[in-house]
Amino acid sequence: MYRELPTGIRGVTLWRSEPSGARVGGTHVLPDGCMDLIRHADGFLVAGPDTTSQFSDLAADRPLTAVRFEPGLGARFFGVDASELTDRRVPLDEHDPMADLARTLAAGAAVTEVAATLGWSDRTLRRRSARAYGYGPKMLSRVLRFRRAVARARAGDDFARVAADCGYSDQAHLAREVRALSGVTLGELARGRPGSAANRSTLWPSGSIALA
Repeated sequence: MYRELPTGIRGVTLWRSEPSGARVGGTHVLPDGCMDLIRHADGFLVAGPDTTSQFSDLAADRPLTAVRFEPGLGARFFGVDASELTDRRVPLDEHDPMADLARTLAAGAAVTEVAATLGWSDRTLRRRSARAYGYGPKMLSRVLRFRRAVARARAGDDFARVAADCGYSDQAHLAREVRALSGVTLGELARGRPGSAANRSTLWPSGSIALA
């Protein structure tokens, strides 16, 4: 049995499918320009936009829950070009290198190193980063390094040690970056001065990554 449920978000529909109990080999999914994020027993699957009818037996013997994005919305949600998923069904963890990129940068890797690991040109890395995060990889690296430094300072570490361990050239460099990104000093952030916690890094656990 298939049914759709409203989400309250324009262009986004939640749908569910339950096995009927009858011996059904599968069904043909007609092209509609949409993209779906499907949850099934083995994980998550991304269904890209189709150019022709696609046969699927995914719902034959298991319940499915999915979110359908109308044409033009899915690519923005997944952070990829829709053309990369055309006529494809891809496990979610296989097509989402942007999350890995953010984690790698958060761990202190250099932007050039990340680009080489992914096999992307600098231009491709900049384009995909801007689409996924709102800015390029160098800016993302600055922000994530800033978050590491603030977390270390709040844990009581010496600021000179924080600067060295987080990859700043010296403590003065750390101070300039903190002021540029937060508008206050590292000491004020470490002490939790009223009004200095407006940046979102104070709201996230130090080990988490929030993707734009």
